Amino acid sequence: MSEPLSRRKFLTRSGLIGCSLAASPLMTPISFAAAPWDTRLVVIILRGGLDGLDAVQPYGDPAYAALRGKTLAGGPRSGALDLDGYFALHPGMASLMPMWTAGELGFVHAVSTPYRDKRSHFDGQDLLEAGTDRLGDGVRDGWLNRMLQSVPGVQADTAYAIGRGDMQLLKGTAPVANWSPEADLSLSPQAERLMDLLMQDDPEMHAALAEAQLLSDGGSGGMVMADDGGEMMMAQMQKAGKGATHRKIARFAAKRLRKDARVAAFSLNGWDTHQAQERNLTRALERLSETLVTLKDTLTGPIWKKTAVVVMTEFGRTARENGTGGTDHGTGGLMITAGGAVRGGRVIGDWPGLESGALYEDRDLMPTRDVRAHAAWIMRGLIGLDKTLLERDIFPGLDLGADPRLLL
Repeated sequence: MSEPLSRRKFLTRSGLIGCSLAASPLMTPISFAAAPWDTRLVVIILRGGLDGLDAVQPYGDPAYAALRGKTLAGGPRSGALDLDGYFALHPGMASLMPMWTAGELGFVHAVSTPYRDKRSHFDGQDLLEAGTDRLGDGVRDGWLNRMLQSVPGVQADTAYAIGRGDMQLLKGTAPVANWSPEADLSLSPQAERLMDLLMQDDPEMHAALAEAQLLSDGGSGGMVMADDGGEMMMAQMQKAGKGATHRKIARFAAKRLRKDARVAAFSLNGWDTHQAQERNLTRALERLSETLVTLKDTLTGPIWKKTAVVVMTEFGRTARENGTGGTDHGTGGLMITAGGAVRGGRVIGDWPGLESGALYEDRDLMPTRDVRAHAAWIMRGLIGLDKTLLERDIFPGLDLGADPRLLL
C-alpha cells in the first residue's frame, strides 16, 4: 500500500511550498455526512493560527496591558465589548453579541492540541485534523471520519465536485460527500509571480499573503500588481462582495443540514497575523461572525436548536505584541462554540494567567487543557458516543477529564 499523501507532501509536490500556504484560499472545501441521529455538528477550522488573546481579550488580567500595550491594546476602553467583567470580545465580532446574550455563543480559553514548540502551520493543522497526540503515528484518517466510522447507518449526502482539495478532518473509510465553492481567483501573470514569491518560507510575508486571502476569498475581491523599480507592490481592488465565499459556504452547509446531512466541516483562511493585526484580524473576525450568523439564519429556529458549531485553530499566538503590530506563532489558543444546542454566554477554561512565570516558554499562553477533550465531550453529548471509544479510537491518547458541560 502506498504511503498516504499528507498536506505538506501535496503542497511540496505541487510546487506550492511555504508556511502561509497552509492557510491558502485555493483550498476551501466543505464536507458533509448524513447520519442516523437528529442533532447537527459543524466543525470550522481557522487556518493560520487565531490570536485568541485578541479575539477574547483577558483585559482583567493584570499582565495583559503590558503585553498588548501598543497597537493591540484591548478591553472596553479600546472598543471591545465586555463579556463578564474579565474578558471582552473583539469589536470585529460585535455582530455575535445577540448570540452571546441568548446563550448561543461560548468560548474556551487556554486550549491546544498536544502539538508543541515547532509551531509549523503544516504540522499543527495535520495534528489538529488527525486528532492524535503526536505526528507520524501511522494514522491515515481524520478524527471526524473516525467518529462516523463508529456509528452504524452513516450514508454520504449528495456529492459535489466543485473546487479543489478536501478536509483531512473527514478523510477515511466512512462515506462523505464533498463540495467546494468556485475559487474565483483571477490572477495576472504578474500576480502569479508574486504568489510564487509569497510561497517562500519567509515569516515576514505571512501577513501579506493573509491579506491577499481576505481579498480573494470574497468572490469580488482581487489584486493588482505593479513593478516599481523592480519591487512588486500589492494594492486592493475591491473588498469582499455580497456573494463572499464564506457566506456561500455557510448557506450551502445550512441548507444541507436542514435536509439529510448531520455533520459539516469547512475551513476559513487568513488568520496568520504577523503584522498589521489590528486591521487584518478585524477583517477575519468579521468574516467568521458573518459565517456564524449566516449558519443560524439559514438553519432556522428548530434545526439551530439542535446544532453545535465548534471553531478550532492549529495553535494560538504569542502573548506579546511583536514589532510590526502583530503576533507570532504561539501555543495556547481559543476554541469557539455556537449553536442552539450549546451552553453559551460563558468564557470557560482553567485560566493560567499572563505574568512572565505563567507563560509557556515565557512567550505563549500556557495551554491548560487539550482542545480535543472539548470536541469529544460535544460529540458525546450530541451523539452519545462511549467514553472509551472517544479516548481510544477517535482521539488516540486523549484523557477526556471532567465534563465541561458545553451542551444544554
